Amino acid sequence: MSAPLLACDNVGRRFGGFVALEGVTTAFAANKVTAVIGPNGAGKSTFFNVLSGVIAPTSGTVRFRGRDLAGTPQHRFAHLGISRSYQITNIFPELTAHENVRVAAQAFRSRYDILTRRARLTELDERAATALEAVGLAARGGATAKFLAHGEQRALEIAIALVADPALLLLDEPTAGMGPEETRGMVALIERLARERTILLVEHKMKMILGLSDRILVLHHGRLIADGTPAEIQADAEVRRVYLGQNDGYA
Repeated sequence: MSAPLLACDNVGRRFGGFVALEGVTTAFAANKVTAVIGPNGAGKSTFFNVLSGVIAPTSGTVRFRGRDLAGTPQHRFAHLGISRSYQITNIFPELTAHENVRVAAQAFRSRYDILTRRARLTELDERAATALEAVGLAARGGATAKFLAHGEQRALEIAIALVADPALLLLDEPTAGMGPEETRGMVALIERLARERTILLVEHKMKMILGLSDRILVLHHGRLIADGTPAEIQADAEVRRVYLGQNDGYA
């Protein structure tokens, strides 16, 4: 078997006396979609924050492509190949969609490159255009971000993450606030993106998760209580007890 893209070994995170994560050991293969689910307070956001470098684990190790990420500053995670979106849309509302993505592309150039004329930095515009095309916003590049529909803003945030060409993309509730049509569009986008990268997502729409994911992790009180295929998770009595409910039909 090939080495996993990302591996967590006994990962824990405490905030004073509160244990948000405890003993999480798991690994993720390339080009798979994994959903992380659990009731409120299960540790999902903490887990994502650890994996994306927002916070460091207080115990255990996280390895990406075999490299221990301990001590790596958050801004370096994107350079290593890990990008994420957030539950609350995080864009520059007064810039156009193209400008939002171009700013992200420019962050990958040396901050001390002051001698190159802006007009010569055409590769940045090309990278931005490619990312917008990947999320279905090629025709909306000139639109001011604040005037985009909610689903388009969520797609724009993913385009900003894609400009780093990440091997691992973390999506925090990518369909939050979306209606059925926008949700279907986001699912189709995630399916396309998963052909070339590993995707981890936190999401609450169980029907969507069961149809989209290759694998599901279930957290409860900061511990990993189940890890399996959608069918295995649906059949797991403990998961049904703590999260899915006995009679919810997984709607």
